Amino acid sequence: MTNADFEKLVDTSDEWIVSRTGIRERRIAGDGITGSDMAVEACKRALDMAGCPNEEVDLLVLATVTPDYRLPSNACVVQEKMGLPNAAAFDVVSACSGFINGLSIAKAYIETGQYRKILVVGTEYLSSIANYADRSTCVLFGDAAGAVLVEATTEDAGIRSTFLKSDGSMREWLWIKVGGTKYPYQKGTDPQGLDKIYMSGSDIFKVAVREMGRASQAVIENAGIAPEQIRWVVPHQANLRIIEALVKRLNVPMDRVYLNIEKYGNTSSASVPLALDEANRQGLIARGDHVLMVAFGGGLFWGSALVKW
Repeated sequence: MTNADFEKLVDTSDEWIVSRTGIRERRIAGDGITGSDMAVEACKRALDMAGCPNEEVDLLVLATVTPDYRLPSNACVVQEKMGLPNAAAFDVVSACSGFINGLSIAKAYIETGQYRKILVVGTEYLSSIANYADRSTCVLFGDAAGAVLVEATTEDAGIRSTFLKSDGSMREWLWIKVGGTKYPYQKGTDPQGLDKIYMSGSDIFKVAVREMGRASQAVIENAGIAPEQIRWVVPHQANLRIIEALVKRLNVPMDRVYLNIEKYGNTSSASVPLALDEANRQGLIARGDHVLMVAFGGGLFWGSALVKW
């Protein structure tokens, strides 16, 4: 779905969208495709790349805010569709930071020895909750899924450090008000867009830059490396202006930042793994590279992860 398509829906233009977000197009799930379907495809590709049989996966951590059902978890749906007979499966709801949260959980479980091979997947069907009457937000979102297999290793590589933080006092800056038990749907009434994503963009911008910067610095320090040792920054692809402000704060040049926001827009929890996979398949990430992943989203919730490839 291109910016030209949005010009037919709301009062906007390609120039307005690109100058404020960096987005030119985004992908929208076809009829009959669900978030779990996208997750299954991403998980299959991850297991194929890792050469891991389905039977060896012993945990599936799925990040999403757009599950197929309210009950059960999307992770259980994906487990059944994938055929993962020996795995436990559960969802995490951390919006755009969901994949980072999942990586942090996987790291902790592996370090305790409870699990050895963990699928971490972010999948989002954001077009289902986008408000296509709100020109400030509807142009941002796309649908996608991305997955990785995290496993134990004795090599000098892997997830070196993770950082998670949240502040629920700012939840109304990025939320969906109507549809839960606090504000349920009222039969026969029009929710007037309150059942779709609302975002206070200017408020989010300032907090996102500051806290993503702090989260990035935390994992760099915890990993015991210097900022100049970061080879790639793979940030949540929400807004090009936010990314540019973040890397300026980190004193990292833009040529070390992987960007694909132009093609996909904001895909929430799928954003970081989608970008990571593209960079990897293009051969951009080499063995021994330090890769910084960082994200910020609803909750408000933010996090980062530092990986030695």
